[in-house]
Amino acid sequence: MNKTDKILVAGAAGMVGSALVRALLAHGFENILGTIHRKAPDFGPEAAGRVRLEPLDLMDQASVHAFFERERPDHVFLAAARVGGIHANSTYPADFIHANLAIQTGAIHSAYQAGAQRLLFLGSSCIYPRDCPQPIRESYLLTGPLEATNRPYAVAKIAGIEMCWAYNRQYGTRYVAVMPTNLYGPGDNYDLQTSHVLPALIRKAHEAKTRGDRSFTVWGTGTPRREFLYSDDLANACVYLMSEAGKTESLFNDQEPPLVNIGCGEDVTIAELAGMVAEAVGFEGEIVFDAGKPDGTPQKLLDVSRLNGMGWRQGVALPEGIGLTYGDFLRD
Repeated sequence: MNKTDKILVAGAAGMVGSALVRALLAHGFENILGTIHRKAPDFGPEAAGRVRLEPLDLMDQASVHAFFERERPDHVFLAAARVGGIHANSTYPADFIHANLAIQTGAIHSAYQAGAQRLLFLGSSCIYPRDCPQPIRESYLLTGPLEATNRPYAVAKIAGIEMCWAYNRQYGTRYVAVMPTNLYGPGDNYDLQTSHVLPALIRKAHEAKTRGDRSFTVWGTGTPRREFLYSDDLANACVYLMSEAGKTESLFNDQEPPLVNIGCGEDVTIAELAGMVAEAVGFEGEIVFDAGKPDGTPQKLLDVSRLNGMGWRQGVALPEGIGLTYGDFLRD
């Protein structure tokens, strides 16, 4: 990517999209276009003249097509998605599969029609089989049954990967799909009904501390293992992949999808995570585990050797990232 190329961040108001904008600014890119569906964060004075934000309903395919035809971005980061934790996925399965299929289908096809040189599609580690070997390699895709609690979301994301690969084979595009591990960071969703585990724990621990409670409750047994990556680390990895074109060229072939895992390569139990959150928040009471609630997949640890082999490494360790994220929660 050249510094003056028009770079589109679809979903620039979200946690991942806003991190991508920050990363692009930090790397000196000068022509950043973001689509938003709600109020976007303030990217600071360095964004003046370099970042333009446009409201766009990414589920409205006619509007998406018209937008791409008008703007004709050189490169696209497709960060927009409907996301949530176990509770949200179990409660709104139709919403999750419909929204994500609509967003990615319209954006990927419109990017191709508008001549976008490169596109990066953001998926999720839940695309992999529930009980596949650990750590999870990219080659494990479609080798076994999915986790039931997020199957509709996972199927939609798998369709996005296949779409990128199909367009590469048929039209010669260079569209890549990245599979992040569990993400957290500034701008996260702290709604207990729809959030992922780490922001939910931050809110529970903070509210328990504020009320003076002796304990707070965590869903499940606390034994599942999860890997976590700070959102700014993910964004830097994505910009790295799109910028280092020569290092990603081997991804584009007829034998395997253009898929790259993004993570730190280490995991912790939910119980250990809850303890880290309690320490960051300053909650000194008991952490209670409700074994009657679902645990989800027993373990999700990504094999990140492909990305590491391209020269990228994580920058923010989990305890530090939790502290930074709690600071963001307090400012929200």
